[in-house]
Amino acid sequence: MDTQDKEALYAIDLSGAEWRGAPESDPRDRVEIAYLPGGAVALRNAACPDDPALVYSEAEWVAFVQGARNGEFAR
Repeated sequence: MDTQDKEALYAIDLSGAEWRGAPESDPRDRVEIAYLPGGAVALRNAACPDDPALVYSEAEWVAFVQGARNGEFAR
């Protein structure tokens, strides 16, 4: 992904985003995601909703999810 594409992702208006966290998690202590146009995903700390969210392209998000499922981040 080139810099221009990443800038476009970060230019997406998140003010109307529908944030989701794990159903059983404490809303004050969880990570939330929002699905964005084009398959992009935004990620934020629910305890700090005014902090900037991280935004990932669809390809970046798919790679992360697959890595998590495959245990790439396990200790």
